[in-house]
Amino acid sequence: MPGAVGSRMRPRLTPALRALLREGAARADAAGEVDREALAALRAGGLLATAVPAEHGGAGADAAAVNALVEQIAAVNPSMAIIAFQHFAVSARIADWGTPRQRARWLPSLADGTWLAASAWSESGAGAAKQNLSTAAERRADGTWVLNGTKAFTTGAGVADLYLVLVRTAPPAAPTGGYGAAGQTFFLVGADNPGLVPDLGLDLAGMRGSATGLITLDGAVVADSDRLGPEGEAATVIASVRESGASLGAVAVGTAQAAFDLAVAHARDRGLMDLPAVRHRLVGLATRLEAARAVVERAGARTSADPGLTTLHSKLHATEAAEEICLDVARMLGSAGYRDGAHIGRLLADARGVSLMGPTNDLCRELVAVSWT
Repeated sequence: MPGAVGSRMRPRLTPALRALLREGAARADAAGEVDREALAALRAGGLLATAVPAEHGGAGADAAAVNALVEQIAAVNPSMAIIAFQHFAVSARIADWGTPRQRARWLPSLADGTWLAASAWSESGAGAAKQNLSTAAERRADGTWVLNGTKAFTTGAGVADLYLVLVRTAPPAAPTGGYGAAGQTFFLVGADNPGLVPDLGLDLAGMRGSATGLITLDGAVVADSDRLGPEGEAATVIASVRESGASLGAVAVGTAQAAFDLAVAHARDRGLMDLPAVRHRLVGLATRLEAARAVVERAGARTSADPGLTTLHSKLHATEAAEEICLDVARMLGSAGYRDGAHIGRLLADARGVSLMGPTNDLCRELVAVSWT
């Protein structure tokens, strides 16, 4: 169980859950789909309450605690860490932007693991900045909305119970150079909605156990009470995600930690620790890993003058460092890491996958650059 959390107390994986997640990662990579046993263990373990306020049955943790927990999960199962991160992100958005009735309706079930949440923002042709959405919602005379369109690269597709869906509720606006656009709105859509159909047809090179796929909205009818935040102002909600300090860089740091642990085990097993050159190479990897962890921790602490900018930097630095660390470890392992199905190969693909998740690293660079103008 998470226990007391905050700036000093952090939720931690139990040894049993850590082992289940590690075993599930290998099964998921081989099968190319989420490992249901590991996911069930995560849902039942109490940790999904981390980002839910205490008054709604959660742990009331801050972004620093979320980042630390996501890193722990990623160190044994990067795909499951992505699923957990999306659940925490949606939970936090409901806590921040939901009405009292919405919080009471959804947050307790998100806290106890009855519901798993996912985000459905991306779609083909919309661009990384989500400025040209084709998925649209039309308000009917009775006040309900009808959603139509297809969302791509939805992590948790087919296993989530609640989706935070980004749609267009007004004619497309001129691009602004930011993330999202005017006239876009968020809706919370249950997996039991007959108009929501998941498709897990994506065969990814990395994050193979993340259940990343498509979501089709075919006449999905939702009530106006399912709308999260003001109509047409989803971009403001999106901006608040960065300001929170929760960072996908935490997934990258955990992935890099797993790669570093492989390198240390390899050196010990082959009696290489007596060689100064090997020890110094490992120290270099450890230093880069600690630098990446530090910038993610700084984002979660929200102590900088611009927390949103720090969060962007944390993702950029941590993902780039993770890819470099995984590649260097692969070189250290030599032929032992070059076999089909080698663990380091999976980690390298996973690390690359984080850089492509929203906001993608290219978009992060643009958002940072815009902040200087």
